[in-house]
Amino acid sequence: MIEVKEATGSKLLGQFIDFPHDLYKNDPNYVPELFIAQRDILTPGKHPFHKHSQLQPFLAYKDGKIVGRIAAILNNNHNAFNQVKEGFFGFFDSVNDPEVSKALFERVDQWLLDKGMEKVVGPANPTTNDTCGMLLEGFDSAPVAMMTYNAPYYITLTEKAGFSKLTDLIAWEMYMDTMDHRAVRMIDTLTARLNRSGITFRIVNVKKFKDEVKLLRDVYNRAWDKNLGFVPSTPEEFEYLANDLKLILDDQLCIIAEKDGQAIGFALGVPDINKVLIKVKRGRLFPTGIFKLLFGRKSIKSVRVITLGVVEGYRKMGIESVLYGMLVKNARDKGVVKGEGSWILEDNFMMNKALENVGGKPYKRYRLFQKTL
Repeated sequence: MIEVKEATGSKLLGQFIDFPHDLYKNDPNYVPELFIAQRDILTPGKHPFHKHSQLQPFLAYKDGKIVGRIAAILNNNHNAFNQVKEGFFGFFDSVNDPEVSKALFERVDQWLLDKGMEKVVGPANPTTNDTCGMLLEGFDSAPVAMMTYNAPYYITLTEKAGFSKLTDLIAWEMYMDTMDHRAVRMIDTLTARLNRSGITFRIVNVKKFKDEVKLLRDVYNRAWDKNLGFVPSTPEEFEYLANDLKLILDDQLCIIAEKDGQAIGFALGVPDINKVLIKVKRGRLFPTGIFKLLFGRKSIKSVRVITLGVVEGYRKMGIESVLYGMLVKNARDKGVVKGEGSWILEDNFMMNKALENVGGKPYKRYRLFQKTL
């Protein structure tokens, strides 16, 4: 018999966070999430998401043993912005047993129905501004920073629970020694032309980090607002994420485009910290994990490009090419040998074609699912 319980209280929440570590203990590609970060995002009062929305974690038990987990998520900002009544599921992990996953999904369905929702989407942990999507292709390597990972059987479990495809998210792999560096060679020519129109480029100023975060949030909310599943990030949420990223931020990999001093676009790459986190047992920084993190950072030679966007009205002027070119040049100068561009919506034909043209290869695919309640 499967029993599903709310994961309330510090003990159960700790078990909720730790369950994947046991599930994937023999998987060499599994990267543990940091315990502290997961605890905060799941705890009301710790993360700004809870100021406007709700999240309820659940644990599944079989014969007294934990065999699965999931969270039901009500994102009020998402629903208000998109004028929908959609709930989300996230933080889903399960043994390969359809009865377990069915019980977990049914509990989420009922929780969302009780709150008046008409549809459920996921996975999102807890929003599309965080880690999201279920790995569909590319199980032969570990995920990069802030990307998800799961066993192949998750797809079948989710489909058996009545979910269908909403959209796919693509991750592109690029190697410095095989990619096209035309954008790097064109930097001077393009910047000279754009400068004449009052458009300039610079790296992020870490000494004025709070001010920079405000600028970038404005660009983010304007440049990505037409994307499927987009929800504007609140000032508190964006600052929270930025402070997390600051721990691994390399200022040379955050390029800002400005028009007469106003930010109109930016590109952000971060060192693939998962190369270190994969060695941090059960996501605990103490007592030894913190040293692996501090000393391991210097050996990272791969980067994830998280965002590259320009606000409407300034697109297709060459700004995207300069942002990309400067990012590649700065990464190359730092000895980076590999990059991942992720994630890109499958129907973002312009961005996918641009990555293909520079020698990128789509090597991982993630899926967002949907189901009518």
